[in-house]
Amino acid sequence: MAAPPASWFQLAATPPMGWNSWNQVGENVTERVVLTAAEAMVERGLRDASYTYVVIDDGWQAPERDGRGRLLADPVRFPSGMAAVAEAVHALGLKFGIYSAPGARTCAGRVGSRGHEHADAELFASWGVDFLKYDWCGAGPQTREYERETFEVMRDALIATGRDIVYSVADYGVGHPWEWGRGTAHLWRTTFDIWPHWGSVFSLLNQQWAAQRGSGPGGWADPDMLQVGNGALRALRTSATWPSGACSQRRCSPATTSRRHRQKPSTC
Repeated sequence: MAAPPASWFQLAATPPMGWNSWNQVGENVTERVVLTAAEAMVERGLRDASYTYVVIDDGWQAPERDGRGRLLADPVRFPSGMAAVAEAVHALGLKFGIYSAPGARTCAGRVGSRGHEHADAELFASWGVDFLKYDWCGAGPQTREYERETFEVMRDALIATGRDIVYSVADYGVGHPWEWGRGTAHLWRTTFDIWPHWGSVFSLLNQQWAAQRGSGPGGWADPDMLQVGNGALRALRTSATWPSGACSQRRCSPATTSRRHRQKPSTC
């Protein structure tokens, strides 16, 4: 597909906002962690402030595909299955996101989507997925053209499902995705991972001024998740990360949102 339809850009007319599991639990994500975070987003008013996506990052997959080549959720961590988890998230008035990678393996060594892009996209759609994070994870040479072509394979597969799925890609800024991200994805990572200390937050924020090209309704620069309630960040500095997201025209995904965190964040 040469270019996505105009309706595809409307899926991210504003920056998608929500919660992602990685900075809270890493690859040790479980069904209970996800649903607890989703419930907390509703209870604390985040859903009503437009934080509507609940995204499961790396670690949800079973070690291998089944005999028919289909991805499987880890049966211990997600005993109810992904369709049931998505249904529970949707019942809370939220949207459901999941993770994969364009290589044979993900960053955590789980099964990737290489050679199975269309089958995986159909599976995600059947589960009720609303958001896909697609993480490079050493999928090949990080040249601009190769990255773009690789990411567009999954973009086209998602569009072909007929389901509205926001598409987020991560090459960590290596291939300058701000030069080609618009039309390839709804979100493109501009940096390597953020860490829960102010030096990392400030460093990544400073990198954004040169990386905003093409960012606007339909496609957004993404300097990684907000570090809220994590690590060594003091309350004042944690609060300061929220307006920094607005300044950089980015999506906002707090990495920790649960009942045990008493701080009420401002909106972005």
